[in-house]
Amino acid sequence: MANGFIGFKHTLAFMTQLARNNDRDWFADHKDRYESDVMEPALQFITAINPQLARFAPEFEAIPKKIGGSVMRVYRDTRFSRDKSPYKTNLGIQFRHSLGKDVHAPGYYLHIEPGDVFIAAGLWRPERAALAGIRDLIVKKPLEWKRARDASSFRRHFELAGDSLMRVPRGYPKAHPHVEDLMRKDYIASCALSDGAIQSATFVKEVARRFESASPLMTFLCKGVGVPF
Repeated sequence: MANGFIGFKHTLAFMTQLARNNDRDWFADHKDRYESDVMEPALQFITAINPQLARFAPEFEAIPKKIGGSVMRVYRDTRFSRDKSPYKTNLGIQFRHSLGKDVHAPGYYLHIEPGDVFIAAGLWRPERAALAGIRDLIVKKPLEWKRARDASSFRRHFELAGDSLMRVPRGYPKAHPHVEDLMRKDYIASCALSDGAIQSATFVKEVARRFESASPLMTFLCKGVGVPF
């Protein structure tokens, strides 16, 4: 594998074809293309962004490994799904907190799918204790939350996303100034990117720059779940 990242040149083309041929025989016949067009640039990207993350988010890990690293599995979990297609038709790369166990931990994320390329930062479906910690901090430090959520550097690139409850969670004030944020089930922010952006060697720097702009949000969330940022 080459050390330098030159862009995700052929990743979208492979994913487009995989979406049309989502079966084990086709994937087996094209496994070499998956390795060269998807996995190799993914590992190059992770290696290249590692020193960038270390500069502004040293607690988050960029691990260039095929298994057990930052690249998410291409294999779908079909046990509880009506859709039995065996493979994901997107490339997911996650940079989790060093204390995190899974995708529900604080982290940064890159999603590459034809027509749907984006980056994200925050917590997706945090476990109960982490969710309570964030909500409690919003209640105790409303101005601190507002500064993090509305920071101009953050808002320039990201917008808050994810699902919310239909009503205020039990035990939290209905009249709180940030009651809508207390109702969130996800504390994530996303930033859409173009399909063409990922094909440039400068994509690493662009993603790192945008990840860094999410530092106000990530600092608050890490504080809420009791881990260092």
